[in-house]
Amino acid sequence: MAGAIFDHNLDKNPANYAPLTPLSFLERAAYVYPQRTSVIHGGERYTWGETYARCRRLASALSKRGIGVGHTVAAMLPNTPPMYECHFGVAMTGAVLNTLNTRLDPQAIAFMLEHGEARLLITDREFSPTIEAALKLVKRRITIVDADDAQFAGGKRLGEITYEQLLAEGDPEFAWRWPADEWEAIALNYTSGTTGNPKGVVYHHRGAYLNGVGNILVWGMPHHSVYLWTLPMFHCNGWCFPWTIAANAGTNVCLRRVEAAAIFQLIKQHRVTHYCGAPIVHQTLVNAPEEMKRGIEHQVSALVAAAAPPASMIEGMANMGFDLTHVYGLTEVYGPATVCAKHSDWQGLPLAEQARLNGRQGVRYHVEEGLAVMDPETMKPVPADGETMGEIMLRGNITMKGYLKNKEGTDEAFRGGWFHSGDLAVMQPDGYVKIRDRSKDIIISGGENISSLEVEDVLYRHPAVLAAAVVAKPDAKWGETPCAFVELKAGASLTEMELLKFCRDQLARFKVPRAIVFGELPKTSTGKIQKFVLRERAKSATAIDT
Repeated sequence: MAGAIFDHNLDKNPANYAPLTPLSFLERAAYVYPQRTSVIHGGERYTWGETYARCRRLASALSKRGIGVGHTVAAMLPNTPPMYECHFGVAMTGAVLNTLNTRLDPQAIAFMLEHGEARLLITDREFSPTIEAALKLVKRRITIVDADDAQFAGGKRLGEITYEQLLAEGDPEFAWRWPADEWEAIALNYTSGTTGNPKGVVYHHRGAYLNGVGNILVWGMPHHSVYLWTLPMFHCNGWCFPWTIAANAGTNVCLRRVEAAAIFQLIKQHRVTHYCGAPIVHQTLVNAPEEMKRGIEHQVSALVAAAAPPASMIEGMANMGFDLTHVYGLTEVYGPATVCAKHSDWQGLPLAEQARLNGRQGVRYHVEEGLAVMDPETMKPVPADGETMGEIMLRGNITMKGYLKNKEGTDEAFRGGWFHSGDLAVMQPDGYVKIRDRSKDIIISGGENISSLEVEDVLYRHPAVLAAAVVAKPDAKWGETPCAFVELKAGASLTEMELLKFCRDQLARFKVPRAIVFGELPKTSTGKIQKFVLRERAKSATAIDT
């Protein structure tokens, strides 16, 4: 047997093997840097020693209430200290953390609480109306813990105990549980569920550990980075950054609401070095008044994740002096799993060309073992010609365990030994992946494929456009035609015909929108535009006589 000589009497034992878990990052940060600031929230300040003790108190208190291996603790919280602490304290008992999207309706929350079998729910009082309505739909008994926050006044108390009272029950020296197997579940995240019920994506300790480290490697984060929580921690567990910042022994700057004024103020006040967000977050900063931006004299690094951030946004961030890195991923791969790794010679290129290169989905993370663009039927890689479309496939240690209680969905997602993303892309000659569209977002007009992303990128170039989305509008003659939904910048004015002329100058005629609707775009809590809502609106949109 090959390699047998190296396996003879050389076995795993406590001296040479330990299951990977991101809980070890917190223990180390507290041991090495107990007095360094770990979390800032308004006037609240905690050190790594204090955060570790608070997480152990949480684990201890949960254990006293019978919560342990295989149980679920849900959290309906904004980006506040309790939410950060839940990412460690819950797992210290062996239980699984289910972070809930704070913008969902009661029916969706009720489904998740039932499906995930939550035993305890920690909820901020701001969300009391939603939670109260959801609990009326839930048949199981759930212990409710209310989290208070000095930055929010009001809200109905739903539980018999507050979060701080719960911590007071716990032991700061609690001997927390190291997972027996790194394959054990650590978190449960639900997909958006735009059609039917959402799927429950299960993460394991190994993947959380690896992507926590992978974020540092991909971003080149220096020790003790100062990270601003513009990205919701409920979204893919904040792309694993709660664990990343502990590994980095950095500082978490909490942000209850994403507002340009607050973001710029915190960046200046705490010398924030890093933050993440969807394109709409960065667009908000790019389009903020110039006086808000003044006074930032240090380097700020930003991560943006989307199918394809518009070139105008990439150029706008560069003009602000922010260093933008483009990543791509899905809930099923712990958030980001690919990065548009930059090359030094790109810096000498014109800004528009830099934006084109940096707008790609790029190459795999260090901790992801496989990235390919394949024909989903033959499972053969497409040629690297930048033209032939296929589906983005991923595999490796930062791919989910699977969908909770959904073997059929799991098997289909992993068909052929790869995770099927549902995103259509090309492989470019330099080995970088470039998304063309979601499979469901391709517009087929008169037999021709139209990429909604290509049309959106042109719309974003117009100086009056803040946000844009393009979807298919049913058409009796062509089958489908592009329908554009456009949100204008504050104070800007633009007519349909002006925007049509702008598009005609840059697009083939069959790709030009046949309907344009102005107004605020519906967005998810993570800033993604809800195209499923727009598809319904497009059915009744008035076509333009072109």
